[in-house]
Order: sequence, then C-alpha cells, then structure tokens
Amino acid sequence: MSDLFDLPFEDDARDDGGPPQPVASRRVFTVTELTVRVRDHLEEQFFEVWVEGEISNCRLWNTGHLYFTLKDSSSQLKGLMFRSTLRYLKFKPADGLRVVARGKISVYEPKGEYQLVCEHLEPQGLGALQLAFDQLKKRLQAEGLFDMARKRPLPALPRKIGVVTSLDGAAIRDIIKVLRRRYANAHVVIRPTRVQGDGAAAEIADGMRAIARVPGVDVVIVGRGGGSIEDLWAFNLEPVARAIAACPLPVIAAVGHESDVTIADLVADVRAPTPSAAAELVVTRKDEFVDRIERLNDRLIATARGRVQRLTRRVHELSGRRAIAGYTARLAMAERRADELTRAMTDAMRSTFSVRDRQLRALARRLDASNASRRLARDRTRLVTADGALQRLIAVHSHRARMKLGQAAGRLDTLSPLGVLSRGYAVCWNEDHTRAIRDAADVAPGDTVHVTLSRGAIAAKVSRTE
Repeated sequence: MSDLFDLPFEDDARDDGGPPQPVASRRVFTVTELTVRVRDHLEEQFFEVWVEGEISNCRLWNTGHLYFTLKDSSSQLKGLMFRSTLRYLKFKPADGLRVVARGKISVYEPKGEYQLVCEHLEPQGLGALQLAFDQLKKRLQAEGLFDMARKRPLPALPRKIGVVTSLDGAAIRDIIKVLRRRYANAHVVIRPTRVQGDGAAAEIADGMRAIARVPGVDVVIVGRGGGSIEDLWAFNLEPVARAIAACPLPVIAAVGHESDVTIADLVADVRAPTPSAAAELVVTRKDEFVDRIERLNDRLIATARGRVQRLTRRVHELSGRRAIAGYTARLAMAERRADELTRAMTDAMRSTFSVRDRQLRALARRLDASNASRRLARDRTRLVTADGALQRLIAVHSHRARMKLGQAAGRLDTLSPLGVLSRGYAVCWNEDHTRAIRDAADVAPGDTVHVTLSRGAIAAKVSRTE
C-alpha cells in the first residue's frame, strides 16, 4: 500500500526494460503554511472586487471595526471594515440593507475563513450621502426637531446680527452687501469657521455655541454659498443640527442655492434660499418702517380729527336745546368764580407758606445756636485755651517756688551747724548724747564725752578740765 501511494499515477518507467526513473519527493504543508499560501493567492487574484449583497449580522465591535455578512439567495460572504475606513462612511450600515462593497478577498487564518476586507461601501440604487441624509432626517424628525411649534419668529429690527460662516466664501460678502444697502446701522458679529471638509461640522457647531454667548445678539445666520452635495455635507451632519436646535436665539439657515435643502435648513427656525435672502429676511428696509410709521400717523390724525368733529357736532346739538340754553354764560360765571377761588386759595397758601418759612428759619437759627456739636467745639476751644493758660501758670509758679527753695536752702546752709563743722569746728556731747557741753565745768576728769566732727564722730575720756 505504501508503495502504491508513493508512486506517481503515471508510471514513467520505460517499456524497453531499462531502469525506472527516480520518484519526486513529496511536499507536506502545515495548516498555517497552506492557509498563508491560499491567502496570498486569493489576495493576489482578487485584489479588488465589487460584491453586491444584503447585509446581515452587522455588528460594531468595541475596537471600532465593523463585522457583517453579505448574502444573496444561495450564498454568503463574511465581511470586515476597519475603523480607519469606517469613519469616512457617509451612512450607517444596518441589517437588511442592500449594498455594493469594494475590497479584497483575504483569509482569516485562525478560523481558515475567507472574507472580504471592505474598503468602500455604498447603498445599492441609492447614494451613500442620500441614505445618510434620510437616516438622520428620520431620526431627528422623530425627536421633533422639525416641528413648527418649536420654531421662533425673527425679531423685526435686530440690533446685533450674528453670522457663522467662512470668511473666504461669497456668502459673507453677499450678507454684508445686503445689510449695508438695507440697514447700514446694523451691528454684525462674525464667527469665522470652515464650512466644508473633515472637521467642518464640529467647527460650525462650536461657532453656533460661541455666537450664542455674545451679549446682545438677536438673531443668527448660519450657512454658506452653493456647491456640490459633498461641499454642503457638513450642514447635513448631526452635530450641526443639534447645535442649531440648542441655540437660544432665532436661527436662519442659508445653505447653498434655492434648490439645496439640508438638515440644517429643516432644523433652523427660518430657511433662506440663499445667504443674500437670509440678510433680506433678517432686516426690514428702513423706508418700509418709515412708511409704516407715516401711515399709522396719518390714521391717528384722521381718527383724532374725526373724533373732535363728532364731539363738536354733539356740543352744538346739545347747546341748541332749551334745557341747556344759557349754559355758556353760567359756565363763564362758574369759571370766573373758580378763578377767584383759585386766586384766593393761592394767596392764602402763599401767606401760610411765608409764615411757615419764617418760623422755619427762626427754628433753624435756634437749632443752630443750640447745636450740641458747635457747643462742644466751643467748649473744646475754651478748654484748650484754659489748659494752655494753666500750664503757663504752673510753669511760672514752679519756677518761683524753685527760686524760693534755692534761696531758703542757701540761708539754711549758712545757719546749719554742719556748715560750721565744715570750717573746722566740732560739737561736744555728754555721755548719753542728750546735751551739748558748752562749759568745761559741766564735765569732770574721767567722764566720757562724744565729739561730732564735720565728717564722723569720736568718743573720748576727759583727762582734765581748764
């Protein structure tokens, strides 16, 4: 058996009885090697294919990659779209949607399954942009963002107008041109932003939120000039629609030409076919206001004149009646009487006011005289003056007292026995130091006496007396 399987199916041995040819060595692949060979062959042969089918088992994984299955009536094909490609997709893939996919055939090695690595996906029979537009429109309509009940009226004559658009486009020039012609005093605040390309929708949404925070803005215009559906696509994205719906100010959407309708137009409070039309909507011509004011003024004057005429005719009719005859004279007398009473009352009031004014001034003078703060200031001044005088008197008396004290001290020093002692004299006392000895007969030999000197004292015994 082994020999049979080792031999090739075609026997290459020559019929002439010669030696057999050598058998070629067999090639054994591992599963991985064979799978890689199959993958490389499929990727080389089916580098770019277009496949039509219905999406099923569509799942977006937490990695951001999209996995799905394309199927028809008898077969199915696994599909994969990486996150880097999926972010450029204009619509949201869903089960049951028939699409046309472009990609390459590859093999998922761990499971040995061949799959389509999708690089482009578009709805069959319907453009991707149109499908994305319809999907977002249906979702926002279900949320009530298109309801007329939530749309706000535009202010009649806004003082400050916000504009969210590109500084490089024709839209801003058209808006400024119309505003300068129709309402030159309008204050325009422009929030520059990109209006097409990747990231434009986020910038437009940020611009809407920023313009709403500007103090005094009464209305906002958001839009751009005309272009292809791809150029206008930023205004068909959900961030812009949400920002317009959340704006606290009335919003006018002016995107593209009159035939272009975007999601932003449907969400905005007012849709303008062009940016120029938006500027015309946001302001009313000044002469229209003047004309309206003049018409109202004419109507008011006509109404007032008509009323005066009707009242005048009524007065004439009433004055012709017998019961009211002579009322003009009585009215004149009453008016005269009222004038006299008014004059008398005015004189009495003036006299009363004069008396009260004099009393008030007298009270003010008395109050000013008895003002405690002024009295306190006067007393403080007097106290300061008296204190100064007292200090001067104290100084004089102190000086005089010091002089008298010096003189008395000099006299006392002159009469002081200590002064005498300082000149060489001494004082002799008896033994108990109670009596000064002035006579030698007062002591006897052998008595003890005390002698006080100018500095110190001595005790001595009397040896003899003379």
